[in-house]
Amino acid sequence: MEHGRSPGYTLREDGGVRCTLCPHRCLWTPSNPRGLCRVRGMELYGYGRCLGTAVDPVEKKPLRMFRPGTRVLSTGPPGCNLFCSHCQNWRSSHGSPPTRYIPPRELAELAAATSDGLAFTYTEPVIWYEYVMDTAPLVRSLGGFTVMVSNGFVNPEPLADLIGVTDAWNIDLKGWRNGFYERNCRGGLEPVLETLRAIAASGTHLEVTYLLIPGENDDPGDWSEVAAWVAANCGEDTPMHVSRYFPGYRRNTPATPTDTVYRASEVFRRHLRHVFMGNV
Repeated sequence: MEHGRSPGYTLREDGGVRCTLCPHRCLWTPSNPRGLCRVRGMELYGYGRCLGTAVDPVEKKPLRMFRPGTRVLSTGPPGCNLFCSHCQNWRSSHGSPPTRYIPPRELAELAAATSDGLAFTYTEPVIWYEYVMDTAPLVRSLGGFTVMVSNGFVNPEPLADLIGVTDAWNIDLKGWRNGFYERNCRGGLEPVLETLRAIAASGTHLEVTYLLIPGENDDPGDWSEVAAWVAANCGEDTPMHVSRYFPGYRRNTPATPTDTVYRASEVFRRHLRHVFMGNV
């Protein structure tokens, strides 16, 4: 390892090590040393292995109501703990992308030199737990902010640690039924809802994205329930991004009609004050 860091949130078990970072609770063994995310395992295989870096407007994350007009240095790990059939970044999440090791101090200094903050994004940053915990405080010490663009599929204890070192989150709420998560993502809904509740309760800036997939999560009844839940549990001022799906990875369903995004946005506005349309 280039960093000498050991995995956090683990339990020793007979024959291996149990990861407790996310609800998958992978068991690492000598014959199966990596978790489903491919970044964590008997070693931190993905620690600091950055897919690349780019400077973006913070609005592109999307964070429309967090420090508008500022710019962020964006990067992410080569893995993910969900397996969404419609993933737009599947080559990075589940392929073999090129990476470059960037030590925490170097990344923090690069963010300070090029932008106003650092965004952990692209794939799934919670699986980069140790690297985020090492890097985010350095960004803050240099006067910058840190944001997480995440699927929210993480256990409460490590989430609390990550909230403590970050300034804003965008959580991708992928659907409103547990069956959707099981069929399309190999995950579950309730941990994501718990993540949303925890971030909102902490006072950390939170925005939510809901990607509309035809025939999967585009039932108008679901839209109303999602909006009402977010308003009740996160606040009516929580910014909501209602976004248009495009075919990708393993899903060939035609792109979401633009009219569907407009109709869904009107439903969301019955409960939430700040609703934005994406990919239209």
